[in-house]
Amino acid sequence: MGKTIVITGAGAGLGRALARRFAGEGETVILLGRTLSKVQAVAEELGGNAMAVECDVASADSVRGAFAQIAERHPKIDVLVNNAAIYEPFTVAEATDRQIDSIVAINLNGPIYCCRAAIPMMEKGAQIINVGSESIVVPFVMLSLYQATKAGLERFTEALAEELEPQGIRVTTVRAGPMYDQDKEAPGWDPDAAMRFHKGCLEKGLDLRARPMSNSNSVTGVFRSLLDLPPDVKVLHVSVGARHP
Repeated sequence: MGKTIVITGAGAGLGRALARRFAGEGETVILLGRTLSKVQAVAEELGGNAMAVECDVASADSVRGAFAQIAERHPKIDVLVNNAAIYEPFTVAEATDRQIDSIVAINLNGPIYCCRAAIPMMEKGAQIINVGSESIVVPFVMLSLYQATKAGLERFTEALAEELEPQGIRVTTVRAGPMYDQDKEAPGWDPDAAMRFHKGCLEKGLDLRARPMSNSNSVTGVFRSLLDLPPDVKVLHVSVGARHP
C-alpha cells in the first residue's frame, strides 16, 4: 500500500523533483505551495496520485486551512517533507523588516506550523523530514538569518524526534548542499547585494561559480532511502553535498 506524502514548496526545485519521483513510484503526493497555479501544474502533470493545495507556510491560518483541506481527502498522512524555504543575501544592518520577517516565518515558523498540523494525522511508522542547509557549516557571507533559521530547524528536529519517539514517528534533518534544475527561476535579489555576496564569499575562499551543484533529481534517492528504512531503524541527520561528476 502506497504512502501519502505531503511536500511543502512543491511547485519547483527539490520539492517538485520529490513529488515527481514519489508519484512515479505509486505514492500519493500532496503538493503545497504559495502559488496555487504552480503546484496545480505539477499535480496535473503527475495525474491521479497528486493533489495541489495552496499554502503559505509563513501563515499559521493558511497552514491550518491547508491541512483541513488535506484531511477531507486524506485523513492519514505517512510523510511530511518540510522543504519550503527562501534565502537572500543581506547584512543585518541593511535588512528590511520584510526580509527579516519573511525568512524567519517561512524557514523556521513554517516547518513548525506544518508539523503541528500534521502530527495529529500521523500514526506509528510515519515520518517527518526537515530540509536543512549546508550554510550552517560553510562560511557564506550575508546569510546570517538564513543560517540561523536553518540551525534552529536542525535543533527543532532533534527535540521533536525525542518528543515523537513514544508515538513511533521518526524525524530527520536532511542537510542539503546546492542544487539546480533546468526550470529554476533566477532569484530576484538586489543586484548590488548579489555582487557583494559573491565577492564576499570569494574573499572567504568560496568561489560560487566554481563550486559543484547537484541536480535536484539526483538528490531524491536520499529521501527515498529514508522512506524505505526498516521500522527498527531511525536516522536523525543526513548531510547531502554536491560533487563534480
